[in-house]
Amino acid sequence: MSMTDPIANMLTIVRNGTRAKKIKVDVPFSKISQEILGILKREKFIKDFKFIDDKKQGVLRAYLKYRKSGDSAIIGLKRISRPGLRRHVKKDRVPAVLGGLGIAILSTSRGIVTNVQAREMQTGGEVLCHVW
Repeated sequence: MSMTDPIANMLTIVRNGTRAKKIKVDVPFSKISQEILGILKREKFIKDFKFIDDKKQGVLRAYLKYRKSGDSAIIGLKRISRPGLRRHVKKDRVPAVLGGLGIAILSTSRGIVTNVQAREMQTGGEVLCHVW
C-alpha cells in the first residue's frame, strides 16, 4: 500500500520516539526524509542518522538527542504543508519559528533548506514543517 504523506509519517515517528525516550527510531527511506534528517542533524536536533539496506525500500535510522536533564532536543514538530493544502511563501514572507529559536524547513527550487538559508538565498518555497 502506498503512503500518502511520507513527511508526516517521518515526523510522527520522530515525535513519538522522543516522547517515548527512545534512543533510535527507524523511518522508511525516501529522498525527502533523508534531506530533512540531514537538516535536523546539521541544526543539532538529532545526533546522527544512517541508511540501512533491508533489500526492499530501505530504512533511515535516526539517533535521537537528549539533554542532560533527560529532555529531548526536539520539543515540537509540526507539519505545515500537507497533500490536501499546500502552503507556499514568497521570499519576503519566510516564517520565523518561535522568534528564531526553532526552524522552518522549506522545499525550494534550490533544494530543501531551513528558513535562515531561504532568506540568505532570497527565495521562497513550500513550508514543509516547523521544528523547535
